Amino acid sequence: MKFFRWLLGSVFLAGTIIFIFSYLKVGPQAKLMLYLLVSFLLSLFRVLKGPTPADRAIATDIFGILVIGFCAILAVYTGRDWYMDVAIAWGLQSFIGTLALAKFIEGKNFDE
Repeated sequence: MKFFRWLLGSVFLAGTIIFIFSYLKVGPQAKLMLYLLVSFLLSLFRVLKGPTPADRAIATDIFGILVIGFCAILAVYTGRDWYMDVAIAWGLQSFIGTLALAKFIEGKNFDE
């Protein structure tokens, strides 16, 4: 039953994406942002539903990478370079946060 639900959900998601890309006339930036939006939703689902703290930590890290990609697309689309500054700052904070979360999950203090 679980396999059937996953299969049905995957077919529905693929059909929705194919419908949007084939019937709607959208630009390449909109397509990329749609891909990122779907990835955001899947990552958010894993953060909320993750069975282990390690799954939640990885999903949070992926969420940070998606924000960096979103900022990069906006920087190219709008021509404003400050989006890249936001992406770099987000990447640094995401890296530090991932290290802190890994130490917390492992059960160590921050000074070890």
